[in-house]
Amino acid sequence: MFSCGKLGILTLGLVVSLGLGACSATDTGDSAAKGNVTATLGDANPQPIASDPHPTLPVTAHSFDGTDVTIQDSSRIIAVDRFGTLAQTVYALGLGSRLVGRSTAAKIPAIAGLPNVTPDGEAMSVEAVLALHPTVLLTDTTTGTPAVFEQLRAAAVPIVFFDPARTLNGTGPQIQAIADTLGVHDQGVALAQRTTAEIATATAALPARNPKLRIAFVYLRGTALTMLAGPGSGADALITGLGAEDAGTAAGLGEPFVAITGEAMIAARPDILLVMTDGLDSIGGTTGLLKIPGIAQTPAGHAHRIIDMSDSVLLSFGPNTGRVLAALRSAIFR
Repeated sequence: MFSCGKLGILTLGLVVSLGLGACSATDTGDSAAKGNVTATLGDANPQPIASDPHPTLPVTAHSFDGTDVTIQDSSRIIAVDRFGTLAQTVYALGLGSRLVGRSTAAKIPAIAGLPNVTPDGEAMSVEAVLALHPTVLLTDTTTGTPAVFEQLRAAAVPIVFFDPARTLNGTGPQIQAIADTLGVHDQGVALAQRTTAEIATATAALPARNPKLRIAFVYLRGTALTMLAGPGSGADALITGLGAEDAGTAAGLGEPFVAITGEAMIAARPDILLVMTDGLDSIGGTTGLLKIPGIAQTPAGHAHRIIDMSDSVLLSFGPNTGRVLAALRSAIFR
């Protein structure tokens, strides 16, 4: 039960009243809404900051792995990371026509038809990359082994690594780093400024709460893979940006993701569960989610407080970050 001030959530075309003022999950008062709420962006594609800008090349980029890489040609770009951030940023810089390959996570509508070089969802395929004849590969350390990258370098593929961490403060600098690597510095400046301003607008509009809401991000891929997020997951930065407390971090998790146990979920005590839409569907929706050990015993599970959002945008960061925060804010606080 939640009380202490009513806030609305838009669901199924109706605004329902929630007790989400300054209170805790054990307060009594108005009954919390049942069922999940889907947060949406409308158009999941980030708005390109330019139309097919002409890169100034060559550029020598300082890669996150400590090497310097000279980019002579950006006509065939593959962008691969576990969040889809890099590909979305390339598209938003106005270079979408140059993208020839992506990762599983990079599936916004505008680029969803591109070849996927991480066919199993995580590991990069050397064969899939080489088949696309890239002139530059943008990636990080989350999608390939040292052996994979050695093979690609041996095939003369220029590889530039970027920081795999995802934080709100790091969003603008990463956009600029990608732009500079591809020879479109000015477009990077404009896109970073726009994105930073959208993040600031979204976070400034958040209502003050004491105590903070506690939100848990749960990663789902069928009943065989159910994970609770903790520090360094990316979800923790998004939740903190919403003015809430990351439940996994607060419960003392030491890893970005840990397998869910009943004890871990009960200790996390989330007021809200945040999930990806496809993941929720993979376990049979809300009914399946509540069967996962411990979830039904949490405040969020007891009140069925579940927010889902498209897999292609929820943890994408990059140019959609401010819009994602605004959509989640509306789902939680309207």
